[in-house]
Amino acid sequence: MQHDKTPTCEEQDGQVTVTRFKPSRSLYKLEWSGELKRALHKAEADILHLHVPNPTMVLALHLAHPDIPTVVTYHSDVVRQKILAALFRPIERAVCKRVKLIFATSPRYTEGSRFLQTYLSKVRVLPLGLNLQPYLHPDESTLKKAAGIRAKFQAPIWLACGRLVYYKGLLNAIRALVKVPGTLILVGEGPESAALEAEAKRLNVAERVHFAGRLPELNDLIPYYLAAKALWFPSNARSEAFGLVQVEAMACGCPVINTEIPFSGVAWVSRHEETGLTVPVDNPDALAAAARRLMDDPNLREALSKGGVKRSREKFSDEPMARASLEFYREALAK
Repeated sequence: MQHDKTPTCEEQDGQVTVTRFKPSRSLYKLEWSGELKRALHKAEADILHLHVPNPTMVLALHLAHPDIPTVVTYHSDVVRQKILAALFRPIERAVCKRVKLIFATSPRYTEGSRFLQTYLSKVRVLPLGLNLQPYLHPDESTLKKAAGIRAKFQAPIWLACGRLVYYKGLLNAIRALVKVPGTLILVGEGPESAALEAEAKRLNVAERVHFAGRLPELNDLIPYYLAAKALWFPSNARSEAFGLVQVEAMACGCPVINTEIPFSGVAWVSRHEETGLTVPVDNPDALAAAARRLMDDPNLREALSKGGVKRSREKFSDEPMARASLEFYREALAK
């Protein structure tokens, strides 16, 4: 869906044709497109794959009611907009009654989701996967950029990346930096930017916090992973269901310090003492202590680095995800 009044258009993403629909109206951030509904109604496909939360697509699918087997990837429960979610739930349930399979990105998220518990017979675990080659085998240009980052900033370098929003818990990263030497690089942009800058000034660490903003290309993050002592991932709500940047960091050999969010897949993606360290939610002291462990014990960091590369290869590359997807598609078509 277009997020402005740009006309409906088609574009190519490699071998995939992407249609971006123009919204015809919007209400409480819910965009509606009659063109999308008609396209779904006329669609000729073996299978439809829907990603949620996505109220626009769910509503269009509900009204179009295409006679095509449908599967759903369930990324996250709606955590904050509870009233709007409750009003929309009957439509979502009507769609889920018709779908063949529902994919959860981790086993832990299913355990804590009341919504998914209703459809356990349909739920299958399908972790997210990436083409890991650029992360596992960085080219010379990427290695030079990583060296430039290490030369530019005071060591050790701590990295945090993602949208600057409440559930990323990045205020705790700023607070942890008070007890840890080095530089915290924040990659991303979002509504919490001003609050983070203000907290860094209040705690007298502003000179050691670098706001890198949004990078032009996804692969531009790779030099930062390579330069960092660790990725800090202090998210604090189940809105953070998986944390794909953890996989990117692990594939680069960058240990992850994440949080034990109840019934989230975050600590399942990067495992404590295997690919990184896991600390309690909203605990900057514990985050700082974990960072100091990596500083003081190079052998531990090396072991976690190797563990991250191994787990990313085995669990989160695009090939096992594609194989599992095809098997699940076959199962859905046979139902």
